[in-house]
Amino acid sequence: MAYRPFDLTGKVGLVTGGNGGIGLGFADAMAQAGADIAIWGTNEGKNEKAVAQLKGHGVKARAWKVDVADEAAVVKAMKETAEAMGRIDSVFANAGIGKGETSVMDITAESWRKVLSVNLDGFFWTCREASRHMVDRWKAGDRAGGRIVGVSSLGAIHGQPRTEHYAASKGAVITIIQSLAVELARYRVTANSVLPGWIATEMTQHAQGNEKFTERVIGRVPMRRWGTPEDFGGIAVYLASDASGYHSADTFLIDGAYSRF
Repeated sequence: MAYRPFDLTGKVGLVTGGNGGIGLGFADAMAQAGADIAIWGTNEGKNEKAVAQLKGHGVKARAWKVDVADEAAVVKAMKETAEAMGRIDSVFANAGIGKGETSVMDITAESWRKVLSVNLDGFFWTCREASRHMVDRWKAGDRAGGRIVGVSSLGAIHGQPRTEHYAASKGAVITIIQSLAVELARYRVTANSVLPGWIATEMTQHAQGNEKFTERVIGRVPMRRWGTPEDFGGIAVYLASDASGYHSADTFLIDGAYSRF
């Protein structure tokens, strides 16, 4: 008999910031494994394109335009998503922004608050509403549990100059996830974080064509290449699946061994 815990048929995954980059990498892999997918994103054109790609795998896919920094919008969207999709089994809180400065001394209050409003506040609103949905299902008699995945960053554990606001927000993702893992375990909800290294996405476009950066940074990656959104498909399927039911409060570093070299 085939080992089937990685089959996501019948499950529903929600990915915030799921219309491109790592988020779409998560969503596409889960769709290939059989899950129906909901994505949240602020760019409606990208949302539509992502939905078409996901539907190509023969699953149900829908998108909502959601700014996760808006608490009321997150509350409303989580309710609407659960109703439209029937349930939400896994939530990948991936939406985030980056903003490089010339120095920590140049980080303004406005810049600080803008980054944290999405990367920390928005992350927390998403996790809180996901928790409410999953615990309410448990209390109603559904013992399937749930999965919450927070997307942190290599910058949370590896000194990353000129982005202290970004690093602070991503460090908080790890600690919040660990707290959720402990608090929600009784409801069979797991919580884990994923820490991407140097990944070729829109957020890193400014560095991808920089010869000096490629030589000094990507040249230090033991695998000698940029990571890609597709490199996150396996971890997404694992964390959304029954195979990870007893795996919680962990951090998955996906960086081509950069941080260990």
